[in-house]
Amino acid sequence: MTQRKTIIETGWNLDNSYARLPKSFFTTLNPTPVCSPKLIILNDRLAISLGLNVEHLKSNDGIAVFAGNEIPQGALPIAQAYAGHQFGHFTMLGDGRAVLLGEQITPLNDRVDIQLKGSGKTPYSRSGDGRASLGPMLREYIISEAMYTLGIPTTRSLAVVTTGEPVIRETEQPGAILTRVAASHMRVGTFQYVSKWGTVEELRALADYTLERHFPNVNNDENPYLFLLQEVIKRQAMLISKWQLVGFIHGVMNTDNMVISGETIDYGPCAFMDTYDPATVFSSIDMYGRYAYGNQPHMAAWNLSRFAETIVPLLHVDQDKAVKMAQDAISDFPKLYHCNWLEGMRAKLGIFNEELQDESLIKSLLDMMHKYGADYTNTFRALTFNKLEDMKLFGTMEFAQWNELWQSRLGRQKETKELSQELMKNSNPALIPRNHRVEEALEAAVKKGDYSVMESFLNVLSNPYAHSPKQDVYAKPPAPSSCRYRTFCGT
Repeated sequence: MTQRKTIIETGWNLDNSYARLPKSFFTTLNPTPVCSPKLIILNDRLAISLGLNVEHLKSNDGIAVFAGNEIPQGALPIAQAYAGHQFGHFTMLGDGRAVLLGEQITPLNDRVDIQLKGSGKTPYSRSGDGRASLGPMLREYIISEAMYTLGIPTTRSLAVVTTGEPVIRETEQPGAILTRVAASHMRVGTFQYVSKWGTVEELRALADYTLERHFPNVNNDENPYLFLLQEVIKRQAMLISKWQLVGFIHGVMNTDNMVISGETIDYGPCAFMDTYDPATVFSSIDMYGRYAYGNQPHMAAWNLSRFAETIVPLLHVDQDKAVKMAQDAISDFPKLYHCNWLEGMRAKLGIFNEELQDESLIKSLLDMMHKYGADYTNTFRALTFNKLEDMKLFGTMEFAQWNELWQSRLGRQKETKELSQELMKNSNPALIPRNHRVEEALEAAVKKGDYSVMESFLNVLSNPYAHSPKQDVYAKPPAPSSCRYRTFCGT
């Protein structure tokens, strides 16, 4: 591996603050080179915001960095260690097929991780090959960018390259590497790892680093570690409410897939719900619905409880008092989540102010949607534009009675119907990355080498609140099928 001077022209401005933490937190190693990398997609706007030169990124030197064949100036590649509760079972984990190149300092002085995913074996690979296949990497690119345009905190995708080397899953598939951008990759599982196998001094070092990087506004008079816990809880309450408001189902809400920064991460068997049903599960490995749509707020609270357990030694010298402080903080999550969700649901219905009956109004609508198998996204889209046709729900007496109550509710606020509709347009996306459309784009790309389907799809997803005519075809739900949609942990 070399560090070519020409790579500096690309705009890499890397630091390695995480690598200055205790050495037990990570392993220093380079990505495994690949034979013939090819750039498949580059996120030009993201690259520019990072201070990178798009044309240089598309050059052989730029592609070599995305492939792990070249190390940019200032990088210190590491694989991070962490642990996690996977479907409730605690285990030692780590970056099994990812390498953190470093932290890019952007023109706005933000610090973000640059990680290669699918870059080869690490000490944490266990029995894995350290590689990734093209389909799942493109899937993460599509979904993560869709989440970003929907206004949901998320890791983002900078580029996908093919490696020129096959990977073996159920079949032979083209290998690929995704370049992921994140506020950081510190997970609940990172704290679990240090809490289990590190010292209290190492735990304090991790917590102090986290505070400095993500929560610098702590006052000197406050308990900084209680502040950390409370702020992480607040961010997760906001994040999960945003998931629920658009019908997003993560699929694997293990503690290693919950990051401290409050971003959505690790787009494995995730998907968006079509027909509204709180019991919806897409993941092929979630046999008992642990991470079903309706369970996501409860599982977030469970994960946060595991996080709170790790920092109990930092909260107070008296363990009983420390435990009580942690319990009190965690008990705030349901209220915080519910307030965020209720505010979002009011906006989806064009409601600006608060009334006690609002929750009942919302619940009645959701119950009807479940009863009549209504499409989640398109129900709110239809209400936004008063196009109440093409759904069984809208022809029922139950809906007519509900609609009358809703119209009466809108009439009791000072804002006009026009302002209510504008609020709804900004709160109800015209489209989501429908599962069948995602699969259509991936099939064309992987099987036919045709990336135009994905590019067109990404284009309409780039402004989901535009409500433009070109989005209409992508807003249609899939045709009825006797086979339930299933996703797999392939990323």
